[in-house]
Amino acid sequence: MQFMFPLLTLAALALPLASAIPMSENKPRALPPRIDPFYKPLAGFESKAPGSILRQRRIAAAFFGFIPQPVEAYQLLYRTNAIDGSPIATVTTIFKPLQAKKDSFVSLQTAYDSTASICNPSYNYQLGALQTDIISSLEQIIMQAYLLSGYIVAAADYEGPDAAFLPGHLEGMGVLDGMRAVVNFRAKLGLSDNPKIVGTGYSGGAVATGWAAGLQSSYAPGLNIKGWVAGGTPANLTATFMTLDDTIFSGFLPAGLSRFLKPSAYGAQLQLIFDGILTPKGKRIIDISNKQCIVGNLLAFPQTSILSAEFQTLGPGLFKHPVVSDIMGKHVMGVYKNETPVAPVFLYHAPDDEIVPYHDAGILVDRWCGYGASVDFLTVAVGGHFTTEILGVPDAMRFTANAFEGKLAAGCSARTSYNDTLNPIALGVQLEPVLASLLQMLANLGKIDASIKQDLTKLARRI
Repeated sequence: MQFMFPLLTLAALALPLASAIPMSENKPRALPPRIDPFYKPLAGFESKAPGSILRQRRIAAAFFGFIPQPVEAYQLLYRTNAIDGSPIATVTTIFKPLQAKKDSFVSLQTAYDSTASICNPSYNYQLGALQTDIISSLEQIIMQAYLLSGYIVAAADYEGPDAAFLPGHLEGMGVLDGMRAVVNFRAKLGLSDNPKIVGTGYSGGAVATGWAAGLQSSYAPGLNIKGWVAGGTPANLTATFMTLDDTIFSGFLPAGLSRFLKPSAYGAQLQLIFDGILTPKGKRIIDISNKQCIVGNLLAFPQTSILSAEFQTLGPGLFKHPVVSDIMGKHVMGVYKNETPVAPVFLYHAPDDEIVPYHDAGILVDRWCGYGASVDFLTVAVGGHFTTEILGVPDAMRFTANAFEGKLAAGCSARTSYNDTLNPIALGVQLEPVLASLLQMLANLGKIDASIKQDLTKLARRI
């Protein structure tokens, strides 16, 4: 399919960078998280403070599992919290480029959008890993822009050990505790004692980023965060679910729904309810979605309705169930003043976003600005959900640099871009290979995601 062709552009970018690094033919295959002992915390970790490092290791980072990345790479198992505040542990992967900046790092929340631990970025990034999650691989192109700019980049498995996709508070705490872990590892990285941080994420990664931004002042006020970047942000999960239901992109929904049932999320409140309302077909779909990554789910479940009686017996009334409604109501960003970002935010979104409603992004901006946040909101007038991530990269990079340099203006602003392409030298000659690769991705995706929509529509007709 055309939307998978950009993988080749990543390989083309990586090969010249990696050519000087020898690759051992005897390198063992990376172990999936469920059987890798590194992911299992030692007894007594519960008494550690959030962000404490429980294990650490040096890894060989790679594109596609076989093209070595020319960086130092480390993984940290760290302590964080489940929804109910109980201790859990997850992993962050740190990439340190040559001549890395010593006073700052970027926290990149990749959109792995899955409820299967085999899709965790920390696994996907390793040399010898089976490439189960294409999204993490593609977003490594964007990561390269930060690395080539000299930033250390940390990418956490913010869904936690259960791969709980979308629970906002869990993911937000996972991001913030991942930042704490990197700060605690600063001596090894050569970072200063109080490094500046910018957090960034798109789509599913924007869920984690947006909630981390809102929780930071109360949960991790000691972090020296200078800014947040979030695009295609699912600010209201109920609205996003309603938009996706019974469409060519409905493959996002089974994993999105089942994430509520994870033990670290809302399993205690919801498991018995869903055991009673899921039909045999619904249970089968949930079971399959829990075992594969997002592209597999998109290909398997187009035109699927989780709001139909074929899926669960409440039909369209699912979100009116009092317990379900209460939990979904907790997943609307910007409702409470004490969940307002204190660091400046750059948000970008397309009116023609076919996955995450643009309307909800506007509501979020109004709420945060009403509570005193500083927000720069960019409307990408000619983008779709996938193309907008790419079109927003130059603005995101400029915002990040200005945030670290303390050059961001206070207050709120809104602007619109009508540009549907990229200038390969917009960020300087050094980043030209990255932007050229992103430009090729734009061509493969088509105007306003035309190619990917066409591919999935053809698939849906065959099923």
